[in-house]
Amino acid sequence: MTRIFPILISLFIIMGFALPAVSQDYGKWSDESLREELERLATIEKKVLVPMRDKTGLATNVYLPKNHDQNTPTIFWRTPYNFNKMSGTRLRYAVEALSRGYAFVLQDERGRYYSEGTFEILGHPRTDGYDSLSWIAGQKWSNGKVGTLGCSSSAEWQLSLAAMDHPAHAAMVPMASGAGIGRVGDFQEQGNWYTGGVPRTLFFVWLYNVDNPLRAQIPSGLDQKTRARIGEYNDLAAHKPEVDWKRHIYDLPVNELLSSLDEPPATFEQFISRKPNDEGWFKGGIYHDNEPWGVPALWFNSWYDVSIGPNMALFNHVRKAGADKSVRENQYAIVAPVTHCGFLKLGPDTEVGERDMGDTSFDTMGEVFGWFGRWLKGNKKAFSKDTPHVRYYAMGTNKWQSADQWPPKKVKKQRLYLHSGGQANSLYGDGTLSAKKPKSGEAVDNFTYDPMNPVATIGGGDCCNGGLVIPGAFDQRSIEARNDVLVYTSAPLESPMEVTGFVDAVLYVSSNVKDTDFAVKLVDVTPDGTAYIIDDTILRSRFRDGFDKQVFMKEGEVYKLDFSPMTTSIVFDKGHRIRVEVTSSNFPKFVRNLNTGGDNYNESEGQIAKNSIHHANDQASYIELPVME
Repeated sequence: MTRIFPILISLFIIMGFALPAVSQDYGKWSDESLREELERLATIEKKVLVPMRDKTGLATNVYLPKNHDQNTPTIFWRTPYNFNKMSGTRLRYAVEALSRGYAFVLQDERGRYYSEGTFEILGHPRTDGYDSLSWIAGQKWSNGKVGTLGCSSSAEWQLSLAAMDHPAHAAMVPMASGAGIGRVGDFQEQGNWYTGGVPRTLFFVWLYNVDNPLRAQIPSGLDQKTRARIGEYNDLAAHKPEVDWKRHIYDLPVNELLSSLDEPPATFEQFISRKPNDEGWFKGGIYHDNEPWGVPALWFNSWYDVSIGPNMALFNHVRKAGADKSVRENQYAIVAPVTHCGFLKLGPDTEVGERDMGDTSFDTMGEVFGWFGRWLKGNKKAFSKDTPHVRYYAMGTNKWQSADQWPPKKVKKQRLYLHSGGQANSLYGDGTLSAKKPKSGEAVDNFTYDPMNPVATIGGGDCCNGGLVIPGAFDQRSIEARNDVLVYTSAPLESPMEVTGFVDAVLYVSSNVKDTDFAVKLVDVTPDGTAYIIDDTILRSRFRDGFDKQVFMKEGEVYKLDFSPMTTSIVFDKGHRIRVEVTSSNFPKFVRNLNTGGDNYNESEGQIAKNSIHHANDQASYIELPVME
């Protein structure tokens, strides 16, 4: 029998039968080995100029399985990043796709590298994305079904495309797609440019590296083979001067942050002066919740990413607002305890920041290709209809859990009030947190906020910021020692408490300035005192009544601030304490409020604010936790 088996294999090859793909553990392969494997598996056509409706050509690599037929499903990855030499995650997914019988199409966005045209964030998903799908579906080798895949920028463009409901767009896998969301539910972050109306700094760094108005370009009109050969000889990636962002981010005014580096005016200068409700946000490539949705989606998100809240809110929105029942019923979310795009790093002994997350093992690759097998190949068994709609990792207990909705049905809101005797300043103050409502006349907590001496960001959810912030679960005690940080801590828990869902924060505040920021942080305090950040939020007080208006404060008056929710799943174990921090800055994650009531972005001088948190009567500040029963 051992001699017969090789003979049968040889007969299959001679007769032209396709053998099933051999399963390989490509996760352990080097990039060089993966590139060799890609050459073995695929016929490759590089730098094809795919024509858009305005005649602009987008440089596209097409990888087809050898011995492919005219019924090949396609996985489409679109990016603003350099792939002239395939490497990393994109290379891994390309090899995995080819080994499973998919075509893999990889495209430079408009205005990037070998594509023609002018760059715009998210790459014109409604037109260029749509036209690219039409081109793929029209190829003689295509079965007419395309699945979109990618993380970060390669996920974010998919959202607006889903609103177009292209007939070939059979399924999508958006991973860490928050910067593609403009407004959804309680969140209006306009592609992560803001949280609570406060600009984030991550895009300042990102735009310096990506937005290249003086980019090198090759001549138009060249044939595909010549363009591909030029790509072999030349790499059009810009090599800009290194910037010490940890120093440079302090420079004012903010709107000169890039021009002071001799950058020509470009996207940054357009965006930095926009208000959160500027009509410009609604004309670009980001998705808003007044648009339709037409595509089944498998969402990958993570607790320590830049926008877990909007991501989960969009998941909920699509489950209700999908174009038809099939779309609404086929939305699935996976939430991991990692940082931005860390889904292939899940496994034993995972550490995120300074915290041990345990064994986070999850078959990301199996899930992705099971999903595409269901929608691109028609294999209903590849992704079971009994799969839970939400699978999430509960930190603290360090276990994968599942639910049919977000938050899970068993969640009940539990309100914890901020208390003190008027001295909640710092870790050594008298701030407490409890379910008991404050008594009448409970003292006010006061602190001074100096924008020239802001409270430092330590960990939390962030990404892509040139090293300004290292995301993850880090100990907060070094900043809790500051007198301009109010600290409220519960008694040690008598039994574990699972908090899973959206965490609301409501503060009653006053100030002696027209406008200032208030920042809130949720913290897990272990028995040894380590204070791990769970999530944070922030609100610019002028936007407390909505992002479509600016209402300034008056000295002596008290105002209610209702923050964009924090989002998590954390089990506060027995003996742990729940902590809330309140202050007025979280820098350099968020731009400092200079407290003048002016535009802020074009100002160089700030003023010191005296800010207060109120507790008593109908001005009781609190957080509301989604607690699993």
